[in-house]
Amino acid sequence: MTTSIRTAITDADYEAWRAVRIATMPYERCPTVAELRDLDRPGRLMLLAEIDGEVVGSGLADRSQDGERASLTPRVRPEFRRRGVGTGLLRVLADHAVAQGYDMAGANVDDAESRLFAERFGFVETNRQVEQLRKIGDEPWPAPPTEYTIVSVAERPELWAAAYHQVALPTFPDMDHPVALKVSQDDWETEWINDPAAMFVAVAGNEVIGVAGLLLDSDRPERAEVGYTAVRREWRGKSVAATLKRTSMAWAADHGITEIYTWTQRGNDAMRRLNEHLGFTYGIVSITLRAPLPLTFN
Repeated sequence: MTTSIRTAITDADYEAWRAVRIATMPYERCPTVAELRDLDRPGRLMLLAEIDGEVVGSGLADRSQDGERASLTPRVRPEFRRRGVGTGLLRVLADHAVAQGYDMAGANVDDAESRLFAERFGFVETNRQVEQLRKIGDEPWPAPPTEYTIVSVAERPELWAAAYHQVALPTFPDMDHPVALKVSQDDWETEWINDPAAMFVAVAGNEVIGVAGLLLDSDRPERAEVGYTAVRREWRGKSVAATLKRTSMAWAADHGITEIYTWTQRGNDAMRRLNEHLGFTYGIVSITLRAPLPLTFN
């Protein structure tokens, strides 16, 4: 048995990387090859692990969303685990992160086996996210609000850039993160939306006051992930978020989507309660872990 680890370079490599991601995380949408290409930047590393020429694992090293640490993600197909593939991937990813100047690494795990693997290398829990799911049936469109209007980004493309300044930047600090997210406008326009028709904004006068919508999944078009949902502080308590979400749910029903899902951090009780009110149920728990770099390998 010969194991090798190499950098993903070609589109075929990216498709192989995606296949591992889909096999190990079938419950979460995977970026398309085009979306992955848009994410390419200096310091970002994508790996493939092979046994006798067969792709059995993948890896990703990138900066975290708060810019304070490296995000390390080794993945191995379940049938090829416990053969040293994950350790080999993690070693390459961690060495790369150190070479990029990071002294702290972050990771997320969704199952007990992955958590035990991470803890072997010094990772400890710092936060949790819980998945919330909603089956989509016959979803009525909400009554048009009187104090503001709701439009899709497809109808008003210029409003997505405005939403970055008027909604995203003011509300990112409200998220339960040790360090506020650092999201550039380029990231906002490439990573936080993938179909303008499925993303909605609430507008009062000339100001965007709220955003919500869906990230569509080309591999599983019957499922969609709930995009960033936020409302400016002065407009909270006026059902803006609920109306935006009900709009996206009605859109989903009209476009053949049968299930939507989202992740809410520990501490984001208001959003969890809103989702519960809208009929969401609970699913997987994802644990956020941290470890100092360099990692120790026995």
